[in-house]
Amino acid sequence: MKKFLSMLAVAAMSAMVFAGCGGAAGNEGETGAGSESSAATAMETPVDVGIIQLTEHPALDASREGFIAALAEAGYTDGDKINIELQNAQGDQSNLKTISQKFVSDGKDLILAIATPAAQSIATETKDIPILVTAVTDPAASALVESNDAPNCNVSGTSDLTPVKEQIDLLTKLLPDAKKITIMYCSGEENSIIQADMAEEAAKALGLEVERKTVTSTNDVAQVTQSVIGSCDAVYIPTDNLLASSMPLVSSITNPAGLPVIVGETGMVNGGGLASVAIDYTDLGKLTGKMAVELIEGADIKTMPIQYAENPELVINETAAAELGITIPDDIKAEATLTTTSNE
Repeated sequence: MKKFLSMLAVAAMSAMVFAGCGGAAGNEGETGAGSESSAATAMETPVDVGIIQLTEHPALDASREGFIAALAEAGYTDGDKINIELQNAQGDQSNLKTISQKFVSDGKDLILAIATPAAQSIATETKDIPILVTAVTDPAASALVESNDAPNCNVSGTSDLTPVKEQIDLLTKLLPDAKKITIMYCSGEENSIIQADMAEEAAKALGLEVERKTVTSTNDVAQVTQSVIGSCDAVYIPTDNLLASSMPLVSSITNPAGLPVIVGETGMVNGGGLASVAIDYTDLGKLTGKMAVELIEGADIKTMPIQYAENPELVINETAAAELGITIPDDIKAEATLTTTSNE
């Protein structure tokens, strides 16, 4: 934060000097040189950016890459005008706390928190350093901001709220005979609970019977997944970080058993899920990166509303469909981006 203020102060003084002397035609060259020198001094100290990421999976990785790309597109390249330090907690809460405390102790100028637990961890440690969040479903419901329209604190960023109702609608279109679904998610992720509630409401409105199954760690994913085989007609998994990283394991159980899984995002489709109406996490990261540029150049984070991804995309996994014996209707197939199960 101190570097932000220092940069802005020097830049403002430079602008005042230029404005005061610019009217003297005879001094134009000298004045211009002085202003350029002052402006250069203002940018000599790179902005220190810390990135704290909950865990590795395609959606979170894409949001991080989009964030860094947006900064670079605006002229803020790592090692030049900014220094970026990436820390991945590998899904461990104690790691999140350690990383958060380190970033605060190091005096980072700006922090990007990727996923709700990461955002909650760093927001607990500082009320001064500007924090941008991404891949967080509802920052207000997660007690990160006063409201999504007016944060009024040191936190803002982007939401990865997905079109849950449209995803449940898709389930009924692809599986018109489905009567009962299981919503599966991690009980420790606030973002997943919010989406599970939305999914249950949407499913019941369509006359579907709903059961919930929760996991608490990667250790019980296989057991919980196995427990739903034969008990329902389809599974819905929201943008849950634990299950997103475990999607290849989930699909290795559900697909051979003929149990379709509708998921919250494209990376989970590539991991073996049948289909999704999904936002683009790279675009979400870029949107967050543009907010970072605004902050670096003087914006007030307290007045920056939470922003949302646009133009969700229908994605269908042809490998999964074939394994499940499901024929995708031509009208749906024509609108979809078709993908296959990743071998990674």
